[in-house]
Amino acid sequence: MSSVADTGISVAVDQNEYLAEGARTVDAIVTVEITEALTVAVPQQERVEILIIDCSGSMGSGDKFAGARRATLAALDVLPDGTRFAIVEGTDKAKVVFPENGATVAADARSRAAARRTLDTLHPHGGTAIGTWLGLSRKIAEQYPNAMVHAILLTDGRNEHEKPERLAREIRSSEGVFTCDCRGVGGAGNDWEAEDLRSIASALHGTADLVRTPDLLADDFAAMMKVSMSKAIPELTMRVWTPQSDRVAFVKQVAPTIEDLTGRRTEVSAQVGEYPLGSWGAEDRDYHVQIQVQPAPAGSEKLAARISVVAGTELIGQGLVKAVWTTDTDKSAQISRRVAHYTGQAELAQAVQEGLAARKQGDNATATAKLQRALQLANESGNQATAKLLGAVVEVDARTGTVRLRASIDLDDERALDLRSGTTARVRKGEATARVRKEEGA
Repeated sequence: MSSVADTGISVAVDQNEYLAEGARTVDAIVTVEITEALTVAVPQQERVEILIIDCSGSMGSGDKFAGARRATLAALDVLPDGTRFAIVEGTDKAKVVFPENGATVAADARSRAAARRTLDTLHPHGGTAIGTWLGLSRKIAEQYPNAMVHAILLTDGRNEHEKPERLAREIRSSEGVFTCDCRGVGGAGNDWEAEDLRSIASALHGTADLVRTPDLLADDFAAMMKVSMSKAIPELTMRVWTPQSDRVAFVKQVAPTIEDLTGRRTEVSAQVGEYPLGSWGAEDRDYHVQIQVQPAPAGSEKLAARISVVAGTELIGQGLVKAVWTTDTDKSAQISRRVAHYTGQAELAQAVQEGLAARKQGDNATATAKLQRALQLANESGNQATAKLLGAVVEVDARTGTVRLRASIDLDDERALDLRSGTTARVRKGEATARVRKEEGA
């Protein structure tokens, strides 16, 4: 464990460093914690907020468009004066509707009142092309290269007015340029795809969720804006060094949500890779790092990885992952409880998503098996939030314990389960000393 409390960051490594002879795999949970001491010390950066509102024709049903207006104003109400913002109208095109010059404007009483008047003139029309919304937002962000730029994207419809390749391309182009939280409006007739929102939020270090009814949008937008304002550090990077003979198998964020960072590696040298961690406030996150090492004789010890946390070019925290080979099976047969727990949480998320995908394809047998496994993992790990969401999609026979798909599944329940399946139950650092046998928890 490495702790630099006086600088406001700690990097803690939890692992069982003992390996059996011939073993190659080293697992560790790395907890990065940022305290207010660091966020307060960081110089304030210019901030830009982009509110992307679906104005397609389908938003005209019910109270959706009025709810979107209220939500936009609620977000602006919690925006500190001086923060620059823009409102983007999203249809099968994208247009900055406020301010009129297409750039951004500083938040104050006058600009908020003007934004309200502009919102009152908008009306639902046209189609949905989310990639164009991201593209325009990126152009806005690129005007402020030294600013922290965050977007909120709201939609109610399927991305049907552009090819999937266009959306994928715009997501890739926007990585590292701005962050984005995504929301889909719930209710009948709203046919947005959870996978689209998850893909955007994952790549752009944001969140994706369902808001069941339009009257809940205002509180949700205000909450997202407050979280955005709490981020003081624009970007942290995890730098992983391994010996020449070893390699990184994967790096995954495992709490508070699961995000696979392996494919986002940037090669610094043959032995060093960097993984983007996004913007930070005062918070802590857990990462599962797995290293494949060259086996060594019993009694050998080596440094398997050096985990560094970097802000810009400055090293601000570091932790070490070790490997010790032994013939003592009591030592090598143990696994850190936190490694075991988060391995199960990753399996849980995968089982949920594969089960829902199978159901969508009409493969109910596979869907049932996957979701049954997911329910088992959720209950075993204490992830009651996911277990409750699963309860809306599957039912358990009280007599036999058999799990089966519900005959009727509400689309919003399915979407909520899909989008929240990657939210994990935490195992805190204080619980790390508990151990379970590898064959039981690995």
